[in-house]
Amino acid sequence: MDPSILPADWPLGSYAGRIATPEGPLVLAWREGSCFDMTPAFGTVSAWLNEGDPVAAIGARGTPFTLPPNATLLAPVDLQAIKAAGVTYVRSMLERVIEERCRGDASQAEAVRAEVRSIIGDDLSSVQPGSPQAMRIKAALVEKGWWSQYLEVGIGADAEIFTKCQPMAAVGPGAAVGVHPASQWSNPEPEAVLVVNSGGRIVGATLGNDVNLRDIEGRSALLLGRAKDNNASCALGPLVRLFDATYSLDDVRGSITSMTIRGTDGFALEETGAVGAISRDPQDLVAQLVSPHHQYPDGVVLFLGTPFSPAKDRGAPGLGFTHKSGDVVRISTPKLGALENTVLPTDQCPPWRFGTGALFASLAARGLPL
Repeated sequence: MDPSILPADWPLGSYAGRIATPEGPLVLAWREGSCFDMTPAFGTVSAWLNEGDPVAAIGARGTPFTLPPNATLLAPVDLQAIKAAGVTYVRSMLERVIEERCRGDASQAEAVRAEVRSIIGDDLSSVQPGSPQAMRIKAALVEKGWWSQYLEVGIGADAEIFTKCQPMAAVGPGAAVGVHPASQWSNPEPEAVLVVNSGGRIVGATLGNDVNLRDIEGRSALLLGRAKDNNASCALGPLVRLFDATYSLDDVRGSITSMTIRGTDGFALEETGAVGAISRDPQDLVAQLVSPHHQYPDGVVLFLGTPFSPAKDRGAPGLGFTHKSGDVVRISTPKLGALENTVLPTDQCPPWRFGTGALFASLAARGLPL
């Protein structure tokens, strides 16, 4: 495993991950720098993380394992539903309003951005969604004719939570991520991702890239599925860091995420974003996700939304950023490590063939628990 993708305090933490083998995926754990095979005991990451104490299970039920030097890391979850919260940062909320008013036309973005800011400004960053203050702002914007479906979920009582992709569809570190060739305005969305068990308890976190087609979503919010759920359009990894004495939800809240994009055309972009700038607390988002009204028996992962919205011009002035084939996107935080992927058109990424049925067949053939 490439040391450059590991957390800075790697030997102190507890981690969950998966690697590919010819027989099928292995579920692995790392604790205090040592590797353990959890597959004989659990079969899936989902089953393991639904244990009462996943960290204690490493020592109790894991088998010491030597990681092959060229092991391929897969996305570190399997049967969990893959969900995402949208419009959870003021910056991304304003960009979504811009997309909507542009109707997906990137050439209009800069002019609309200036117009939006002249009316709304950046003072929404201190507004608690659903609060009386938020409702007064909503009323004022409605009166001006500037209310938006994105402002509704950005400062309204109910969060936007959508399905990013099917279980087993996410790619891992080093894999290609896909952008649909029909899109002319796309970007990465680097995010902290919470891992939640079947009881609604947050058990760890990882990094994710919620690849987005801005022009497709900008045409209509009803095209969200087309904009978000495509071949290889979701990346997770490198590992799930489990909550223990060295890492907690407060570490997620306090983390700074870095993003770099390097293009084959010489384009380069570097940005950082604070997870803590989020408008809704991560625990509140999970409470809206898992409740008596909605359960996830195999667990669920939740993208928290992105503090990034790259706008640096790439080409003609005013057109802003869009992906090109061959872009290398690296997302990192000190305590979660680094997730790096190369952008390709969706039809040039390896097709997704190993789904839930294939996983179950593989486990059965190996005599492992389902």
